[in-house]
Amino acid sequence: GITCFAPEGAFYTFPDVSSYFGKRYGDTTIESAEDLCMFLLHTAHVSTVTGKAFGEPNCIRLSFANSMEKIEEGYRRIKTALALLQ
Repeated sequence: GITCFAPEGAFYTFPDVSSYFGKRYGDTTIESAEDLCMFLLHTAHVSTVTGKAFGEPNCIRLSFANSMEKIEEGYRRIKTALALLQ
């Protein structure tokens, strides 16, 4: 799974996605948060960024600057994509 602290007033979170490192889908192997960001972009059509620039190399940054409907759709897409990884 994913570990994430609740944000304290910010509109973004940094979930730790290191539990997905080493998992595969087809020809794709997730070795880093950057790999997972690219996987989510291509598979779920959800744009995320790695937390490396923010001092969190095992995390991705999720922004909530959108409507609740779009946020919920993004989460559904992410959940579906992550379920493909084995």
